[in-house]
Amino acid sequence: MKRTFQLSEIDQVAQTILDTVPHKTLLFYGEMGAGKTTLIRALVKNLDGVDEASSPTFGLVNEYHDLQGLLLGYHFDFYRIENEAEALDLGLEDYLSSEAWLFMEWPEKVSSLLPTQAVSIYLHFIDENTRSIEFSLE
Repeated sequence: MKRTFQLSEIDQVAQTILDTVPHKTLLFYGEMGAGKTTLIRALVKNLDGVDEASSPTFGLVNEYHDLQGLLLGYHFDFYRIENEAEALDLGLEDYLSSEAWLFMEWPEKVSSLLPTQAVSIYLHFIDENTRSIEFSLE
């Protein structure tokens, strides 16, 4: 799927992703400011998350819950890690074996640790209110 959208349409884009992807591990690629965290916020909202999604840049991972208080997913931001060993120290392997949604920003920093069953989502900054998104289900 490839689409250009306005930020005002981000909830619809998020719902399309949720309705389409075959796996719960989503890898978000894009330059700083492309809208990765904004899209993850919309995904969590559309999954009835009660937590406001925010970038876990300093803590590396945030945990989100649904309306019933059950675990919904984890949000990783690997931007600041120096090497893959830091992700392993964080317990990434345990997170990868969970049944929860996994939203990963800057996955290229941990490329050899990523599962094969994941969906890569590419976001591109067009202008202040416009982005493009591209992902494949193969």
